[in-house]
Amino acid sequence: MTTLIRNGRIIDPVNGRDEIADLLIVDGRIAPLDQRSTINHQLDEIDAANLIVSPGLIDIHVHLREPGFGWKETIGSGARAAAAGGFTTVVCMPNTSPVADSPSTIAWIKDRAAEVAGIHVLPAGAISKNLAGEELAPIGSLAQAGVVAITDDGHCIQNNELMRRAVEYARMFDLPVLDHCQDYNLVGNGVAHEGYWSTLLGLPGWPGAGEEAIVARNILLAELCDHRIHCQHISAAGSVRLLREARARGLKISGEVCPHHIALTDAAIENFDTDYKMNPPLRTQRDVDALLEGIADGTLDILASDHAPHAKFEKEVEFDAAPFGIVGLETELGLFLDLLVHRHKTVDLPRLIALFTVNPARLLGLESGTLSLGAPADITLIDPALEWTVDVGTFASASRNTPFDSWRLKGRAVRTIVGGKTVWAL
Repeated sequence: MTTLIRNGRIIDPVNGRDEIADLLIVDGRIAPLDQRSTINHQLDEIDAANLIVSPGLIDIHVHLREPGFGWKETIGSGARAAAAGGFTTVVCMPNTSPVADSPSTIAWIKDRAAEVAGIHVLPAGAISKNLAGEELAPIGSLAQAGVVAITDDGHCIQNNELMRRAVEYARMFDLPVLDHCQDYNLVGNGVAHEGYWSTLLGLPGWPGAGEEAIVARNILLAELCDHRIHCQHISAAGSVRLLREARARGLKISGEVCPHHIALTDAAIENFDTDYKMNPPLRTQRDVDALLEGIADGTLDILASDHAPHAKFEKEVEFDAAPFGIVGLETELGLFLDLLVHRHKTVDLPRLIALFTVNPARLLGLESGTLSLGAPADITLIDPALEWTVDVGTFASASRNTPFDSWRLKGRAVRTIVGGKTVWAL
């Protein structure tokens, strides 16, 4: 199969490339343009005028809910949502049923993804057995089974000694450790950011320090163990400050930002709408400003969705009782384009593409995230000027729990290509 993408703005941060040019795909990989003269069959052509031709986008923080919670999402529906959002690769979290803490569950996820996904679904394995934080999962066996990282996402190991051993074992197998940063003693039963709105509404508060304490712990362990620790869904200003100082010293520590934490503040919960309940919670404008500053200066170098689907009936309960999380794969790119590039001008387009491609690929040790010759032809075509309205009725995801329905955004993916084959197009 041979495809020529014509007249697009090719942005490939790995090679420092930003130019209007053509891109040739032969047998699922990026090929030199002069190879066109040797092709003796008709080319499929895609007109990419006024579009960005980007390496396939990567989301390293996604909940696909299978096995065990198919009423929320399946690997098939989640993969379709990812493709519709412009993502060619996603990393699925292990908080399934059974928990992805054994090679057999990892094998099931990989087999199921190969059967129904159409994009690359990469499993993360659990750090601890059953995500209980008491005994390490068989990290070596999980590595052999094909996990790309380990995490207890949705939970956080409180025993610092156990976490140290996990990082040391992960280093032996060159697996990054992704951590959900939540100190249970500080957070308690909190459901909203501890501040004005939690007090006014009578909701249990969740202080930023509940995140910052674990970020500090992870910085110490990254230095002690000399290994990669990635802090998931950073939301607090203090966490940004801690990460900035640690990265300035060259430590192997990183952090990610989700779109809801810069698009909204805790004022959004004033009507007790459970679509605004997420973990960690929405915080203050001061925290939002710190996140934007952290993205701008490179402290926070990966963008992710924390796509967390829940069925409608699960969210239609009191705020305290509702599950945390929102869907995000189909709105993520549009929100970040609108907020970071167009509205706040936090980053330019090449930087935004790097946050979605080369940076997560390097963290996970993937060969994707680039348009280099010979690289897999995983490509996202993006119209940065396209204005569109979010409509949950059109979502490919099996769930609809989003606060962004009816939002007007500027910029979105218009075609997703995996291995040279179009898997979704607007």
